[in-house]
Amino acid sequence: MEKAIKKYMPIFVFPTLAAFIIGFILPFILGIWLSFCEFTTVTDAKFVGFSNYIKAFQDPDFLHSFWFTALFAIVSLVVINVFAFLLALALTQKMRGTNIFRTIFFMPNLIGGIVLGYIWQLIINGVLAKYNTALALNEWYGFWGLIILVSWQQIGYMMIIYIAGLQAIPGDIIEAAQIDGANPIQRLFKVTLPMMMPSITICVFLSITNGFKLFDQNLSLTAGEPSKLSELMALNIYNTFYGRVGWEGVGQAKAVIFFIIVVGIGMWQLKATRAKEVQQ
Repeated sequence: MEKAIKKYMPIFVFPTLAAFIIGFILPFILGIWLSFCEFTTVTDAKFVGFSNYIKAFQDPDFLHSFWFTALFAIVSLVVINVFAFLLALALTQKMRGTNIFRTIFFMPNLIGGIVLGYIWQLIINGVLAKYNTALALNEWYGFWGLIILVSWQQIGYMMIIYIAGLQAIPGDIIEAAQIDGANPIQRLFKVTLPMMMPSITICVFLSITNGFKLFDQNLSLTAGEPSKLSELMALNIYNTFYGRVGWEGVGQAKAVIFFIIVVGIGMWQLKATRAKEVQQ
């Protein structure tokens, strides 16, 4: 069987590898090249050096979207993970209907971001209309609207990961801590949380990367905002590339900067996780 697998492996691997190269690697390399060019299509690209990157960093809307996205990622990280962990703790207790509640809390994650954005836009604007205002009139209304939307969508998903982590903790350890006289708070911080670090690491990574990559919810929830102060980085790149004539190269440069930021965050978190594992 092992010889047969080795013999026929290239037949099954090659189509997937070819599709990956054609669909991801080549467009990625072409995108980096185009970030140094002025173009309208890929056939008329003209090399202009670092001028696109200079324009990107001189664009006040892009700089605003960067700190706005960073703040959004941090706040959503805290809100999503705190509530997800509390729900996981509650739904791993001995009580009736836990499976039903888990399903209900997870269901929002199955709804598309565009649909969620328009639904929550109607809900929030309906509330704000009583105060003669709207989401599009204030960047902070858009900010907290996005926090509510993303939290409602992702808390259930993170909750499932935390539940898996809680169920993987051996019951003997919890019982031993209880026999030694540890109260619930001490068991939580001295036993449960340290044993939950793999799940916490996964959820933190997903929350941060999702916060930086958020696009469709931002597009639909804050659609029509004249000041564009509620733009996250992904939406700002989209509007630069498709909404500003002659700025296609700048939009591509912003996309490369965005890629470097997301990869840098991922590598930093991976390094921090490995350092904690070594200390433990």
